Amino acid sequence: MKRPWVRHSLTTLGALMMVPLLALTVIVTWLWTQGSGHVPADARGNGSDAMWLGHAWVDGRKTQSDVDALTEHLKQTEIRDLFVHSGPLSPDGSLDPSLRPQAKWLVAAMHRAMPGVRVQAWLGAVVAKDRLNPDNDGIRKLMVASAAQVLDDGFDGVHYDLEPMADGTTGFLRLLESTRELTRARDAVLSVAAHQVEVVPGMRRLGQLMIGKPHWWTTGYLRNVAERVDQVAIMAYDTGVPFETGYSGYVRAQTKKALEAVPSTVALFIGIPAYHSAGPGHTDAETVPAALRGVRLALDGGKPERPFGVAVYIDFEATAQDWAAYRTEWR
Repeated sequence: MKRPWVRHSLTTLGALMMVPLLALTVIVTWLWTQGSGHVPADARGNGSDAMWLGHAWVDGRKTQSDVDALTEHLKQTEIRDLFVHSGPLSPDGSLDPSLRPQAKWLVAAMHRAMPGVRVQAWLGAVVAKDRLNPDNDGIRKLMVASAAQVLDDGFDGVHYDLEPMADGTTGFLRLLESTRELTRARDAVLSVAAHQVEVVPGMRRLGQLMIGKPHWWTTGYLRNVAERVDQVAIMAYDTGVPFETGYSGYVRAQTKKALEAVPSTVALFIGIPAYHSAGPGHTDAETVPAALRGVRLALDGGKPERPFGVAVYIDFEATAQDWAAYRTEWR
């Protein structure tokens, strides 16, 4: 026979185990509800889409025939901005020119092939206190100098993708302010890849505990970032959601939050996953159709009257099925 204190301990343990189970049930049910329902026929893009392109376009692996093939794809889309990987930035914020020997050729080739498409230099790096740290004044100055380098190559803009960036990082805001002075003086575009937004209060801190690094931003910080750039692309993938309806629901929530937070004068892209390699958080549920369904569900009023679209990640893994889904379900 169990002693009374043992029975009490087991009862308490059982109750504690029920808490996360109930929370998980609530989350799954909510995601399923968000991802279900009728998709309005007119809830589509308004001609303001983007795509991330891999490093092969600037390091010598691509030729004119590749440009021609990409152009054929783009002519069947509403993609008007290309984020071409041109880094990575060094930990001190500098950029090695030898990483992009074909940058000038690519920009010129794309401008000839599709004059209406903007080619932006995607500058990425891993952010950490002992690596690239935007709170460091000297590093920020070198990052702005790196941005000037790629604009000298002829790029139409600078696209920062700095991860993981903690919510509230003031150095990042200062970097954007300094870079925007540069881009405006050069008549260029400044865009940024943004973390997902916390859907409910507390997700940001919970994510830090569970993942061990920043993953979500508050809507307030997203707005602070957006006020300092011309374009924002929410990276709405690597979510860990294991079923498609739930992933659609999550993207729907992300889209609604972003539309509320990002000023209407700033172009907003929702990043969708056209990649198929395994990685932390990326599941089989994260597909182009599921993501587009989530975006469209968020547009219950039809096409938004602001610069809005999706950003496709990434060219070298996008399949024929991905392209077909984009064309039929979004254009």
